[in-house]
Amino acid sequence: MQALTDLALENWHDFEVGSHREIIALLRAISEKNQLIRMLIHGEADVCVTSILGIDPAANTLILDRSINPDQNRRILAAKRISFETSLDKIRILFVCDGVTDVTFENTAALQIEVPATLIRLQRREFYRMATPVSNPVRVMIPMPDDLGGGTAAFPLSDISCGGIAIFDNKFMLGNTIGNNYPLCRIDLPDIGLVSTTLQVRNSVDLTLLNNKANRRLGCHFTDISRANLAMVQRYITRLERERNARIAGLG
Repeated sequence: MQALTDLALENWHDFEVGSHREIIALLRAISEKNQLIRMLIHGEADVCVTSILGIDPAANTLILDRSINPDQNRRILAAKRISFETSLDKIRILFVCDGVTDVTFENTAALQIEVPATLIRLQRREFYRMATPVSNPVRVMIPMPDDLGGGTAAFPLSDISCGGIAIFDNKFMLGNTIGNNYPLCRIDLPDIGLVSTTLQVRNSVDLTLLNNKANRRLGCHFTDISRANLAMVQRYITRLERERNARIAGLG
């Protein structure tokens, strides 16, 4: 999970929940369903899995389970900003906090944060992936860092969502290091416009095609996409979905 940035929260402003009553209700539902929550210190890569132990609306506090790793607990308590991600009924829930305190809850060491003033609730549709055309593929232009030869290289898309893209790297040019960032990437969406964003590699899968050729599929996350660019991606996804539905109707 990537740490939430202020820019990411701004990009997802349309999905923001600001009602304190609704936030408490969502957190209670997460607690009652024993949903695990991924917790990430900003600037670090390792993820702590936690859960909600208790909620006190009057004190505006949330009690969380501690990590089983003492060193990780020390880093969590020292952190100035922490990201949280979970899901509720297949809806992605994200929020951040600006500090954690060490408390005792029911005679057990625990962590305490303030109830978030806002949280992001993303329906599945927001990150619904649509396969892109195979016969006339959409391509992303990625500026290559000097250690990979420099210049700019084009890579065909496999699919696209409002969260990112999957690309094919059939010449194995980008490597497979998870977390690599590629700034100033450009995606020319047909009849929509040019989208510019940083791509972060989130997963890598090596494939063997039917002709026995090797290929690599990289899942990439939009890390700093503007709201205007995000709107263009959504319009393109809507167009792909409309075209797909028309094909299905025609076959029917």
